[in-house]
Amino acid sequence: MSDTVEHVECLIIGSGPAGYTAAIYASRADMRPVLYEGLQPGGQLTITTDVENYPGYPDGIMGPEMMDNFKKQAVRLGTDVRFGMITKVDFKKEGDPHHVWIDDKKEMTADTVIISTGASAKWLGIPSENKLNGSGVSACAVCDGFFYRGMDVAIVGGGDTAAEEASYLSKICNKVYMLVRRDEMRASKAMQHRVENAPNIEILWNTETDEILGDMAVEGVRVVNNVTGEKREIEVKGFFVAIGHKPNTDIFKGFLDMDEQGYLITKPDSTKTNIPGVFASGDAQDKIYRQAVTAAGTGCMAALDAERYLALKGLHHEVEA
Repeated sequence: MSDTVEHVECLIIGSGPAGYTAAIYASRADMRPVLYEGLQPGGQLTITTDVENYPGYPDGIMGPEMMDNFKKQAVRLGTDVRFGMITKVDFKKEGDPHHVWIDDKKEMTADTVIISTGASAKWLGIPSENKLNGSGVSACAVCDGFFYRGMDVAIVGGGDTAAEEASYLSKICNKVYMLVRRDEMRASKAMQHRVENAPNIEILWNTETDEILGDMAVEGVRVVNNVTGEKREIEVKGFFVAIGHKPNTDIFKGFLDMDEQGYLITKPDSTKTNIPGVFASGDAQDKIYRQAVTAAGTGCMAALDAERYLALKGLHHEVEA
């Protein structure tokens, strides 16, 4: 091994709930983990305001503050947290150390790699969406719908996720406007029936978002019918985007098994990928739940799987006294 290439027992890629939880468990197992935060330290929760559905916070907590707590706990237990982005990998199949490159410069090898790179919500790409993100604009109805109880809201999308989230919102909001770009939905028939049968969901077909209205918070949305060209304004307090997520897994293509959307495939009842010593956790491999608490759970699982792998291979070394 070259002196210029750093070697670690456990490398964690990503710094959301999954990454930091993996770091906490790996640190307590004396695996001396090194964690690279990536482009968005703290993950998607850093652009979330109030978090009220994570256990242990009876009064709720701000997303950035919660992720800062995660980080402090990981560091206190011994995690080496570094700013940087993994830009290239070379995963070995025969149990040899895996190679990664940070910011296209530094090379590192690792006996185990825990991937917790998360997923990024797909957005519409209009300026007002970015300006009001966290002030009425959200990509997670299950996370943020609670704040719009009894209010009118709008949701964009026509797939299963949009239909499921519209159904969820209909139970707590006064009225839900569902903006569907085409004249039909891509959602399953069962999900379509659920939406169509909800008395307070109004589906606007052939409808696209022209602008989200409001200066400091969402006050409404201007929509346009893409067939007639007619525009109208709707008063809403919440605007939810449900047009899908993209897992941040592009650099692992060619090495790790993934589905057609790019989500990493793990073996049943584990976080193991098809490459020995490489484990996947959080939203990079979970397209169903996508919650902070479930991501943290798989981060824990990944660290335990990595610890067992190291022990089995005889690669884990006790910390010197």
